[in-house]
Amino acid sequence: MFQAYVARGGEDKNRIFAARLRTTDALAGIVTLSEIVRGVFESAYLGYYGFEPHAGKGLMSEAVRLVVDHGFRKLKLHRLEANIQPANTDSIALVKRLGFKREGYSPRYLKIGGRWQDHERWAVLREDWKR
Repeated sequence: MFQAYVARGGEDKNRIFAARLRTTDALAGIVTLSEIVRGVFESAYLGYYGFEPHAGKGLMSEAVRLVVDHGFRKLKLHRLEANIQPANTDSIALVKRLGFKREGYSPRYLKIGGRWQDHERWAVLREDWKR
């Protein structure tokens, strides 16, 4: 399953990035740009998760910042959107630090663990991205 997941990262509409420690090369987390739509939309969904041993060290903030910058500078996207469960305050704080703005609330947006979960929609536009 993991190999299939990584293989999807090579598709035109998905990118998967590994967040690794500079000192040991250990895997700290994953950042994704998915459902990349070109043409008049030039947008993608941003996803990310860190691994527990490295939580609270700012590693995912740096990794997500680098991927957002890649999305805007290299992929020339116009908009990135992150959908976050309201109780995930650490994740919401991360996107706020990076300049994402809350655009709305989506009830029963994604099925996680067999249950439909509400999410907040956070987004940033290329022209608003902090350089």
